[in-house]
Amino acid sequence: MTGKKSALLALIATLACTAANVAAHAEPAAHLARFLVAIDIGHTIEAPGAISARGRTELAFNQDLALQVEAALRRLGLRTVLVNADGRIDSLAARPAAAAAAGADFLLSIHHDSVGEWELQEWEWEGRILTWSDTWSGHSMFVSRRNPELDRSLLCGSTIGARMQRQGFVPTTKNARRREYADPLHAVHYFDNLVVLHRAEQAALLFEAGVLKHRDEEVLLRDPGRQAHMADAIATGVAACLAAGR
Repeated sequence: MTGKKSALLALIATLACTAANVAAHAEPAAHLARFLVAIDIGHTIEAPGAISARGRTELAFNQDLALQVEAALRRLGLRTVLVNADGRIDSLAARPAAAAAAGADFLLSIHHDSVGEWELQEWEWEGRILTWSDTWSGHSMFVSRRNPELDRSLLCGSTIGARMQRQGFVPTTKNARRREYADPLHAVHYFDNLVVLHRAEQAALLFEAGVLKHRDEEVLLRDPGRQAHMADAIATGVAACLAAGR
């Protein structure tokens, strides 16, 4: 293991502990109020993304989790702005533009994952023929090497990943089939040409909360209590990362 990689892992471990300390305090931290986090709700009403095993749109899942993440960030003392709150944003390029216009320090794009068509099976659910696959489950994250703050983007992804795993969430290896790992330990991948990431003027991360086509995970992803637990892990990771070295 290289010295640089060892130092990075040590920093991530330290920030994960910092995140745990942040989460342990109920009162908002005054020093975090200087940071503004843009929370981008993935997909739109016209293009709602993947359809879950039971027929719910990805947009609906993204909206639920984004609101939980926003609440968790605010509880910690960070300021927030929602991007695409009404599901009617004009384009992919408008997402990072909106975050830049708001002066955000970090852009977090919330999504839920799916699988390839060749992996799907059919079943009938409440009178509808839908598709499912129980092969893959778990969260993952993406950063872009074209982002001007790649180091901060990756650090935030790794810190969120470390916090997620400490809270019992298990990442997926599914996306390693197509996307190079930036941090294999914490399920952070490179996705260099993803518009929402490479056009962002600040550090940016796309978060995939889980696989909607997995029948058991879909139920978990829809549970408000679990959403809140996941949101707390994400928020504390973001808070620790942004505060580090600033």
